[in-house]
Amino acid sequence: MAQDFDYDLLIIGGGINGCGIARDAAGRGLRVGLAEMDDLASATSSASTKLFHGGLRYLEYFEVRLVREALIERETLLRAMPHISWPMRFVLPYHKDMRFESATPTSKLLGFVMPWMKGRRPAWLIRLGLFMYDHLGGRKILPATATLDLRRAPEGGPLQDRFEKAYEYSDCWVEDSRLVVLNARDAVARGADIMVRTKVTGAKRHSDHWTVTLSDQQSGAMRDVSAKMIVNAAGPWVGDVLNGTLGLNSREGVRLVRGSHIVVPKLYEHDKCYFFQGEDGRIIFAIPYEGDFTLIGTTDADHSDPSQVPSCTIEEQDYLCAFASKYFKAPVTRDQIVWTYSGVRPLYDDGAENASALTRDYTLKLDDAAAPLLNIFGGKITTYRRLAESALRKIATQFEGLKGEWTAGVPMPGGNFPVDGVDALIADLQRDYPFLEAAWAKRLVRAYGTDARVILGDAKNAADLGEAFGAGLSAAELDWLRSHEFARTGQDVLWRRSKLGLRLSAEQAARVDAYMQA
Repeated sequence: MAQDFDYDLLIIGGGINGCGIARDAAGRGLRVGLAEMDDLASATSSASTKLFHGGLRYLEYFEVRLVREALIERETLLRAMPHISWPMRFVLPYHKDMRFESATPTSKLLGFVMPWMKGRRPAWLIRLGLFMYDHLGGRKILPATATLDLRRAPEGGPLQDRFEKAYEYSDCWVEDSRLVVLNARDAVARGADIMVRTKVTGAKRHSDHWTVTLSDQQSGAMRDVSAKMIVNAAGPWVGDVLNGTLGLNSREGVRLVRGSHIVVPKLYEHDKCYFFQGEDGRIIFAIPYEGDFTLIGTTDADHSDPSQVPSCTIEEQDYLCAFASKYFKAPVTRDQIVWTYSGVRPLYDDGAENASALTRDYTLKLDDAAAPLLNIFGGKITTYRRLAESALRKIATQFEGLKGEWTAGVPMPGGNFPVDGVDALIADLQRDYPFLEAAWAKRLVRAYGTDARVILGDAKNAADLGEAFGAGLSAAELDWLRSHEFARTGQDVLWRRSKLGLRLSAEQAARVDAYMQA
C-alpha cells in the first residue's frame, strides 16, 4: 500500500460506526486516523436504548435481512464483550387492544386480507413473529421464547390485573458508550490514531488523495494531514460534512429522528425487561438500569437541526409516563424522573411517511470519482461490526492486498473470559482485593472486565487507589480513563465511561471534573 500519505483512511466521527470501522481497518493493516470533534460517543452512540437486539418490530416492515443479521450478531458480540453485554429476557404482555402502526406493510397486508381485524395485532401473529425471531439467527446461547401466565408468574406482579398472558423472549443488553471506547482502544492497539476533540474544518480533494484540515478544539491549533480516502461517519452531521465541510453537493438524504428516554427509581425487583405495545401501534421498553433504576424509552420524533442539542421534552416525558402507566399498577409520573437523555438517529431518508417507519438498515455510498469518499448513512448499534465489514468490502478495490475479515469472535479489551464468567471474575477480584465491596467489584468487572486488575494494580486497601470521589470512583480509575480511554472531562467519565452521574452529588461531580482537567 502506498506510503505517500499520512493515512490510508481518515475517518470523520467517533461514534460506534466510525470506531468500528477504525478497529476493523487498522486490524487489516491500513494506516487509520479518526477525528472526533467532541468526546467519543458524545452524541447518538451514548443515547441508545442500550440493547443488542434483532429488532422484533422491524419484522412488521419486512426488514428480514436486517433482523436476521442483527440476530446472528447478538451472540457473536456477546462472546467478544461479556463484561459490557449480557443476555436479558423480555416480557411482552398481550392484550386484545394491541394495534399496528397503520404505515407498516404487515398492517396494510392484514387489513387487505382480513379487513375485520381493523389494525389489531392478533396473538397468533405475535407468536409467529417470535417463532421467526427464535429461528432466523441460528440462536445457540440465548433461550427460546416461552409463554407466561401473568396471574401466577412473578413478572405479572408489577402489572395491572387485566394482563393475564405474556410472551417471554431473549435479546441482550449492552453498555453502548463503553462499546465505542473499547473499539477505539483496540483500534489504537492495532496502530490507529484516535484524535478526540479534533474537528475536521475543511478538506481539499485531489486526484489521488485528500488534504484535510484538523482543528484542536481545546488549543485552537490547526494542522493539515493527507489521506488516500475519507470515511464520513459523522452520524447526525453526515449531511453537513458531505455538503459543507467537504464542499460536495449530494442528493443523498439523512433524516434525523430523536429518541428520548427517562430514568426513574426501580419499578420492580426482577431483572427482566418489559416490552410494551401501545394502542397507537408504538412500542416502548421498561428496563432494569444500573441496579437501582428503571429505564423507559424510546420515542420517535423528527429532529430538524443536528446543531441543536437533543433533549427529552416535557411532552415526551408525559408520553412515556402515560404509556408505562397503562401497564404498571403503580402510575409512573414525571416527578419520579431522576434523569432523561435523548439521541438523534441519522437514518437514511427512504421517503417513509413518519419517523417510526424509517429503515434502521445502513446504507453505504462510495464516491470514487477522484480521491475516494465513503459516506455512512443509518445503521443500528447491533450491526455496527457487520457495517464495518461491509464498509471494508466496499473500499477493498482501493487498497491492493487488503487483509480479510477478522473481527468476529475477537475479544474486546477486557473481554477475554467466558460469556458466563462474570460472577467468577467478580469473586476472584474480591478475593484478591478484600477491600472491594460487592457493588464496587461488580461495577469494575462490568466496566473493565479483566482490565479491572490492571487498574487496581498492587493496591492493598482503598487508600492505595488515591483520592476517593464517591461511589467507588478513585483517582486510579480516573487516571486509567484519561490515559487509556480518551476521557478529558467529568462529563466524559460520569455519563459516558460510566453512569456514576446518577450517584454522585453536584459537589462530587465538580471534584471529578477538576481532577480530569488539572
